[in-house]
Amino acid sequence: MRFLCALLLAGSVFAFRPRDYETYDYYVLHLDQTVTPEKVANHFGFALDGQLGELQDHYLFRAPKNQHIDLVNDAIRELRERRRRKRSARWEPHIVDGVLLNQKQELRQRLYKRESLPVYFSSLQGSTEKLHKDEQPPPVDSAVQKGIDIAKSLGIADPIFQDQWHLYNHIQINNDINVTGVWQQGITGKNSTVCIIDDGLDLDSNDLKANYFAEGSYDFNDQVDDPKPRLSDDRHGTRCAGEVSAVKNDVCGVGVAYDSKIAGIRILSQPISDADEAIAMNYAYNKTQIYSCSWGPMDDGIAMEEPGILIRRAMVNAVQNGRQGLGSIYVFAAGNGAAKDDNCNFDGYTNSIYRYRLFRIDDVRLYNCLLTMYRSVSVGGIGRDNKHPYYSEKCSAQLVVTYSSGAGDAIHTTDVGENKCYDHHGGTSAAGPLVAGAYALVLDVRPDLTWRDIQWLTVMTALPLDQPSDWQDTSIGKRFSHQFGYGKLDTWALVEAAKDWTKVKPQAWYFSPWLHVKHTIPQGDQGLASNFEVTGPMLEKANLEKIEHVTVTMNVEHTRRGDLSVELHSPSGIVSHLATTRRNDDTVAGYVDWTFMSVAHWGEAGIGTWTVIVKDTNVNENNGSWTDWHLKLFGECIRPTDQPLLPLPTEHDDDDHNAETTSAAVSTTTVAVPTETGEVPGNPTDHIDRPVNNKVSSSTPAPTSTPTPTPTSSLAMSTAVPAPSSTPTDLPETFLPSPFPTFGVSKRTQIWIYGSIALIGIFVTSLAAYFFIARRRRLRNARDDYEFEMLNEDDADDNRPKNGRGVGRKKRAGELYDAFSEGSDEELFSDGDDGSAYRDHDLGEDGSHERGVQR
Repeated sequence: MRFLCALLLAGSVFAFRPRDYETYDYYVLHLDQTVTPEKVANHFGFALDGQLGELQDHYLFRAPKNQHIDLVNDAIRELRERRRRKRSARWEPHIVDGVLLNQKQELRQRLYKRESLPVYFSSLQGSTEKLHKDEQPPPVDSAVQKGIDIAKSLGIADPIFQDQWHLYNHIQINNDINVTGVWQQGITGKNSTVCIIDDGLDLDSNDLKANYFAEGSYDFNDQVDDPKPRLSDDRHGTRCAGEVSAVKNDVCGVGVAYDSKIAGIRILSQPISDADEAIAMNYAYNKTQIYSCSWGPMDDGIAMEEPGILIRRAMVNAVQNGRQGLGSIYVFAAGNGAAKDDNCNFDGYTNSIYRYRLFRIDDVRLYNCLLTMYRSVSVGGIGRDNKHPYYSEKCSAQLVVTYSSGAGDAIHTTDVGENKCYDHHGGTSAAGPLVAGAYALVLDVRPDLTWRDIQWLTVMTALPLDQPSDWQDTSIGKRFSHQFGYGKLDTWALVEAAKDWTKVKPQAWYFSPWLHVKHTIPQGDQGLASNFEVTGPMLEKANLEKIEHVTVTMNVEHTRRGDLSVELHSPSGIVSHLATTRRNDDTVAGYVDWTFMSVAHWGEAGIGTWTVIVKDTNVNENNGSWTDWHLKLFGECIRPTDQPLLPLPTEHDDDDHNAETTSAAVSTTTVAVPTETGEVPGNPTDHIDRPVNNKVSSSTPAPTSTPTPTPTSSLAMSTAVPAPSSTPTDLPETFLPSPFPTFGVSKRTQIWIYGSIALIGIFVTSLAAYFFIARRRRLRNARDDYEFEMLNEDDADDNRPKNGRGVGRKKRAGELYDAFSEGSDEELFSDGDDGSAYRDHDLGEDGSHERGVQR
């Protein structure tokens, strides 16, 4: 039945049924093999809309609108409660047991275009009509003449080609992407398809329609086949598309891969659900090789967002199954929030990290599995003078940079309209599509390369820029900077290296256990450091040979998130600034299972001490504590045959902080480390209309020059910790002498454990005494046939109660003695005045104690 259902749905994966969110609620359910989507639909009264794009066993259902009810979650809670009440009864299987994941869909507007100019400036001042050949200025020098000769040899007659300085720069020689020599070899992007996921694509543009790929295109906002721009500001996607695939003709200019096919997915013009975004990210993934995404969460220096679980699963699915298993390639713009202290590591799209369920393997968490995990290439921007522009974010997740707006110019490309051109396209939005176009040229030569081969080629061929920055020399002879990544893209070098490139082995990874810190973070210049030692046997067991990506997932509590910064120091001394302070981020929160990523450690062996340093830079009333963290190393495997496929991520992969944890291997100290600061730049002359806050916040330290990161080996570590306070987290690591174990838990938990042990000891001791006394009494009473006899009047005179009631009642010797009643141990076990061996307490008729003497 399940197989037949899959066959029926297979033909309609891309038959997108229009959504009506005003009339219906939509649910996405991930089902196991015990139930079919038809049974689930019948049970809940849903209508089945079909499989969720390319995600196997994920289905979309609809039900009449009731925004206050989540039918599936309510059913799951009800079933759990019913089973809880009948814990002793045998559970009967229920159809809800087959639901592995459920999500009621909501429309959200949370994705924004990463262009450096406001829309009103772009649309009113940047567009120009088609230029004619007779309007071209005459050549003024040999560099210009060379550009004309190149165009002539390639048959490029496009009127603005000489203005497309990013393709051939005749003013700042060599300040371009170095692509014309690739074209002259006949490598122009044939058989490659790039999809622009954005606000639409003008398929009627004379610069694009010859390369338009309808099968890979869809409008998820208006739910129609062709993603035409429909709003006044739906221009961004068309401009990005022109950078990649504008054809050779007499309209505007040419794209980097002008013979490649171009598709469009429209998602940015209206709110969209996670379900539709997930389908969009997988759309036609066996016919589309590259997805260009020049958007993300707001670049306001405040947002800290990641894609939802369905979107994460879609992207993992794309790199596992897209391009017939070679892996879809995603290119993301790094972000334009540098002037607001933003960092692309606060963006869950550009740092491209997804959380996976950890399985127990001996004493560590690791996966011996294929890491065909979704990883995008994050691209930053540089101006035509090779300098870092004010908007492009510094980031340890940034792989490469390429040209965009800056130094008085911008990218010249296609605009919306049959014969419209545009000369003010900028921001990291414009940088991303240039890289996507370069990758289309690579796949023209080597269509067999995987998504990780593309990243290796990018690292190995990028050109470091002769610009001041925090450059570091890596273990594989490359240079890395948080401003420029591994340098600027060199298309010619990239394609040449691809021709005889040996494909990398499958990806493997190692996950450390959760490392408990649980310590307050000192304010000011000091930071709180925590170390973890990675050994050769650990990586051998994980089948990991060399590192590509490194991630740190962590939990930090704080009353102002923007005061925090995080550094990662590798065994080789390379420093990654995972998080930097943000003056606008007043959020009363820290980091909750947030994953930061770095590509700065590419090619390292990974063996040795990894150190994470958390800093609370600003001295103020806000404070916080570091809870825990764990390290993930991703890279090339040792033995390809030992690599199974990676399971899809779940909603709670990093929630389990108790299993497989350790504190013993963590050294928590305070360290003096430099703080990276800098003056907020003013408006550059090329974008005078962009509002930038030139005033430094009072909480921001005085501007200083950016220091060169200090290697781990030279860190001045102190064993002193911040002064203790009244809170348990400020206690020493253990509050008892060293012989007592810490159990690998926090000091608060140690207090609870030892207190519980003490109480249990008192209880057990008292209970043992109770039963010992009762047993002794039973043995004595057994001598008198289990009964007490009345005392003679004379014998009892000395023991008679003062109330004159001298008659005692018979008592069964088998009854338990109250060990906690009045009387001392001496009374219980001493001889009586009459020479009797033991005494017993008994109650008189009025409830008073009488003493009977056993004969």
